[in-house]
Amino acid sequence: MSSRLQLFAGLIALQCSMTAGCANTEPATACTTNDDCPSHFCKADGLCAAAGDPDAGSTIDGALGDGSTGLCTPNRDGSIELAELPLAPGRMATFRTTTTGTFATAGTGTAGARIWDLSTQLTGDGDTVLVLASPAGTWWAADFPTATYAAPLAAGSDLLGVFHVDATALTLLGVVSPAAGATQTKLTYTPPAQLMKLPLASGATWTSTSTVTGTVSGVFGTYDETYDAHVDQTGTMKTPYGEFPVMRTATDLTRKLGLATLLTKRQFGWTAECFGGVAAVISKDNEAAAEFSAAAEIRRIAP
Repeated sequence: MSSRLQLFAGLIALQCSMTAGCANTEPATACTTNDDCPSHFCKADGLCAAAGDPDAGSTIDGALGDGSTGLCTPNRDGSIELAELPLAPGRMATFRTTTTGTFATAGTGTAGARIWDLSTQLTGDGDTVLVLASPAGTWWAADFPTATYAAPLAAGSDLLGVFHVDATALTLLGVVSPAAGATQTKLTYTPPAQLMKLPLASGATWTSTSTVTGTVSGVFGTYDETYDAHVDQTGTMKTPYGEFPVMRTATDLTRKLGLATLLTKRQFGWTAECFGGVAAVISKDNEAAAEFSAAAEIRRIAP
């Protein structure tokens, strides 16, 4: 598997906020709190989201979060729970992605009120609709009976990450190719890699180490992966879709074979209530700097 296809297995899919781009033509009302708005959602730009506006939490099927309430309204309580993450089969969103652009991950502003601006056009940008797929009926379903959904791993790759999500965590169970056969890919993570601790809150940290075993393009292999993650910043992320109050998670990936380090990578993911991940930036291989500009992939939600 090439290094580009190894980009943080599954973390790209974590950054897919599954909302629908519904246009809002009603005049916006200025606000300072959610209670100022009929929709009970005061956006990061100080304007009310109208009822039915995607920023108010509506989606392609009229539901978000746990899929039962019909509407997810951000309460800005400093915690993101499972019901505030649209991670379920059938969710979809458009993401603007580049593998050649640059972005200063440090952003601007002060601690606790950082601002990151990914709203502008970057070199190599292109839009892709991402869909969270159901495991039902897939060739690999029996191998991952606890899977919640599957999603593409990275731009230009047809490999899928297989995920499980519950009230405590989002985990990566494995990586598979779209079809079975002599050159199939099927990797299993033992134990599953923890990609997000739930509820997600500022200051949260977690570490998981998995043994990855299986076939890549029909060739057997095994190695270990460790994910070290920390919710290190809060602030506002500007995207082509709009502005979001977010938590930023910094994740370091280390891949080893025995005692030898094969690869290290860094990723930043920005998560918003009711939208999930609204942006992600992944470093090039073996990035040494804690904050960086040159990236292997930059992705953010778009209309």
